[in-house]
Order: sequence, then structure tokens, then C-alpha cells
Amino acid sequence: MKKPYFPMFIDLTDKRILVAGGGNIALRRVRILLQFGADICVVAPEVCKELTDLADSGKITARRRPYRSGDIRKARLVLAATDDHEVNQKIWKECKKEGIMVNVANDRRLCDFCFPSVVMTDEAVIGVNSVAHDPSVTKRVRKNIEKACGVQGTSGYK
Repeated sequence: MKKPYFPMFIDLTDKRILVAGGGNIALRRVRILLQFGADICVVAPEVCKELTDLADSGKITARRRPYRSGDIRKARLVLAATDDHEVNQKIWKECKKEGIMVNVANDRRLCDFCFPSVVMTDEAVIGVNSVAHDPSVTKRVRKNIEKACGVQGTSGYK
């Protein structure tokens, strides 16, 4: 059995979060983070339409270029969600050196924290992750919780 991560809830209001990557994984994470008042900066050479729309409306900042050393400055959390393992590893190394917590999509070994699946109701925020870090288990549990709570679409997934 893999060691579970400790679930922690933090105030992200106005905290800078850097998201490296402009595709579907980055989009799902940005959708969730926006619900918590984070100051989100996306860095990617190409940004999907919905991220572009969020940037155009002023909800996030988007830098349409490759990740550069130093982009993590002022970030409280970093999410590396690029399609390039070398870039993700570079981001991880830089975050480790600077003491910034980082999550690298699709590589648990390079994660200081797990990005949970989230269910929000008027009364509660529920974070879901599986002990085995199995996305299919997390998704199934999230859907069951959403159904039990009578909510849909609060997780950032469509």
C-alpha cells in the first residue's frame, strides 16, 4: 500500500500560482483554482481557447511563451503540466531549490502535494484523492460524492 498524503485546506486568496502548460490538465486545474481566489499565471507557448478566454477577461494572466528559469519567482505554488518531461523536471528542480511547493502532472515522484478532485456545495468543500494515487478511483469517488450531495461540475472537469 502506498503512503497517503495528508489532506490540507489552505487559503489561496490572492496567492500567486504558476501553472506551466496550456492544455487540458492546466485548464482543469485553473478552473478549480479560480473558485478559491488565487492569482493565476499560466505560462505556455500555446494556450487552449478557454484559457485564452480567461486571460482575455482578466481572470488569469497568460504568458504565451515557453517556461523560463525564474518564472516561479513570487509563486506560492507551482503546477507543472506541460507535455515535456524535461521542462517539468526543470521546473521541479527550480522549485526545490527555491523552497516552493510543486505538483508535476503525471509524475507523482516530483510532487510535494497532490492536486485533489474537488466537490463544492454551499456548505462544504470536499477534496478527493486515492491512497493508491489512482485517477480512476478518485474520479469514481468524486462522482459518487457529487451525486450524494446533488451537485455537478464543481470539480473543474466537464
